[in-house]
Amino acid sequence: MWYTWGMEQSSRVASREDIAEGLEQAAILVVRHMSDRAALNLTTSMVLDTLNREGPVRVTTLAAAAGIGQPSMTELVQRLERQRLVTRVDDPEDGRAALVTITDAGRAPLDDQRRGRRDQLTELLTALPAEDEATLTLAMHVALPIIRRLIHNAHRSRTQGAADRRSASLSRKTRVGSAVPPNTQEPA
Repeated sequence: MWYTWGMEQSSRVASREDIAEGLEQAAILVVRHMSDRAALNLTTSMVLDTLNREGPVRVTTLAAAAGIGQPSMTELVQRLERQRLVTRVDDPEDGRAALVTITDAGRAPLDDQRRGRRDQLTELLTALPAEDEATLTLAMHVALPIIRRLIHNAHRSRTQGAADRRSASLSRKTRVGSAVPPNTQEPA
C-alpha cells in the first residue's frame, strides 16, 4: 500500500511539473513574443488590468498585486495620472485615503494591447494542422476556467500577504509604546 501511495505521489509531482512547464511556456509565448514594445510595459498593464477588473483600489493594493513597493507604485500611479490613464478619488470608507481608478483613456491601450495579442495568437494558430488546433481548442475549454482560478488565487494570496505584512507592521508599531515586550504574547 505504501508503495502504491508513493507512486501516486511521484506521479502527481511529475504531473505538476508538466503543468508548470506548460504554463511557463505559454507565458513565454505571450510575454516575449506577443508583447508590443511600443505599448504598455508589463507593470503598467498589470495595474490597468487590476483596476479594470476590480474597480477603484488603494495604491497599497496595487503595489501588492504587482509585487513592487508602495513608493514605486505611487510613482507609477502619478505618471499614469499625468497621462490621464488613471485618476484618484476619495475613499468613501476612509476620508484620509484615496482610491485609484482607471479612466476610459486607460482602458483604450489595455484593450488595444489585448486585441493585438489575440490577433497575433490567432495568426499563429492558422499555421497549425487542423487536428492540433482542435486539440488545443478542447484543452483551452477545459484549462481556461482552471487558469482563471489560479490567477484569482495568486492575486488573493499576494494581496493577502501584503495585508498580513501591514498588519504585523502596525502591531509592532503599537507595541513600541506598550508595556508588552516584543516577541511575547499579550494575555487573551
